[in-house]
Amino acid sequence: MTLLIVTILLALIFDFINGFHDAANSIATVVSTRVLTPVQAVLWAAFFNFVAYFIAIHFLGGFGESIANTVAKTVHSQYITTPIVTSGLIAAILWNLLTWWLGIPSSSSHTLIGGFAGAAIAGNGFNFLVVNGGTIGFIAIFIIAAPLIGMLAGLLVTIITYHVCKRAKPATADKWFKRLQLVSSAALSIGHGLNDSQKVMGIIGALLIANRALPGLPSFMNMGSMAEIHEWVPLACFSAIALGTMCGGWKIMKTMGSGITKITSVEGFCAQTAGSITLFISEMLHVPVSTTHTITGAIMGVGSVKRLSAVRWGVTKNLLVAWILTIPVSAALAAGIFFIVNWCL
Repeated sequence: MTLLIVTILLALIFDFINGFHDAANSIATVVSTRVLTPVQAVLWAAFFNFVAYFIAIHFLGGFGESIANTVAKTVHSQYITTPIVTSGLIAAILWNLLTWWLGIPSSSSHTLIGGFAGAAIAGNGFNFLVVNGGTIGFIAIFIIAAPLIGMLAGLLVTIITYHVCKRAKPATADKWFKRLQLVSSAALSIGHGLNDSQKVMGIIGALLIANRALPGLPSFMNMGSMAEIHEWVPLACFSAIALGTMCGGWKIMKTMGSGITKITSVEGFCAQTAGSITLFISEMLHVPVSTTHTITGAIMGVGSVKRLSAVRWGVTKNLLVAWILTIPVSAALAAGIFFIVNWCL
């Protein structure tokens, strides 16, 4: 029971770290265009991260068939144990902290999934059949698809916006789009909360389902399926990510705000709108995508409207390498940590 509680706390710590790791995704452009100060921006983003909980409950039908359910099915349930989940979370936390420290906007989503899968493989005699190949493949496709969708959406939203506003005076347009950036930033923060909070919900759900026969397990921790998820799980996850967002992610914000391409208020609005559209599409498809990948693709799409050379492709190439390495590195790290955890137990 003690290890179960510790593992749940580790999941919420990861969710908190995810919040400050990914805070820059939804507020970098609104800060770089000076619509909000950094402090105002993180409070704004954190508030809408939590608002996403009520949207999920009242408008999206809850979490029975959702991103949380997809993540929970990454590993076949009969192969999940508490030490496996513990090891996966420790690996994900370590990788997230390392990439945050280095200012690399890697994917917390793929870190978590890679860690979960790697620990499960190691914990079951390196049997790769313990992971759900279809689910992993579906998620892996969106490592490439999410930034491409974001890039296409950024391109289209920017072209449409420029066409609609072609007769507006620059000063007037800048004034209005600075206000509209508050709306687009809120939408992106809602999408971030919906997508990323559910990934940790899926891990906690899978953990509780695996421990449903544990002697002395209280009723509020007893689950037979993701459709039976207790209300405290999403509340805790959405709260943790909102609190993490309030702590910010200043190193990554610098890369996201101006490292890929210079952003104006109009372009910031377009990038955030494109990113939020992509995240809402992923919510409808029940696929966990990276907010980092999504907004990076959107910023690239917006920047390429001016000219292709406006995008700093050297920076983008480095980001792509980090994205591709995230799942295998996290999996390998989790496999090593599993043996340490298993030996300690």
